[in-house]
Amino acid sequence: MQLPAEAVAATVLIEVVRISALPAERGVPYPGRTVAHWAGAEAADALTLIENLPGSEQHRCGFSPGWSIRAYEDSLDEVLFQTAFCFRCHEVRMHGRAVPRSMTKQFFDADTPEAQALLALFRATAP
Repeated sequence: MQLPAEAVAATVLIEVVRISALPAERGVPYPGRTVAHWAGAEAADALTLIENLPGSEQHRCGFSPGWSIRAYEDSLDEVLFQTAFCFRCHEVRMHGRAVPRSMTKQFFDADTPEAQALLALFRATAP
C-alpha cells in the first residue's frame, strides 16, 4: 500500500481510532474514540506494516471501516494524514494535507499475514 513518503518520514505520533460512524462530509476526520497512541519505534513499525500491505481488488461491502490511524508531525497541531481501513471490502481511504489524490482510495488484501498482523495490533488497543 502507498503512504505519502514525506508525511511518513515526518510522523512522530500515530493516534489509533476505533471508528464509530462515517464522517458527515468528505475530508473531515472519521468519528470515533481514540484508543491508543503509538510513538517512536512503535509508530515506525506500524507504518512499515501498513506500507507492506499487499494490494488487492475491490470487494463489495459498502465501506464500513472499523479502524483508523491519524498521523501527526512533531508540532501535533494538524493531522498529516488519516487512513481508514475496512477489512471486509479490503478498502483503505486516506485524506489529509499530505495525501495526493492518487492515494486517497486503495485496496489491500485483508487475508494476508501483514493485514492480519495489523488487525491484531488494532484489536490489542481496544479496551
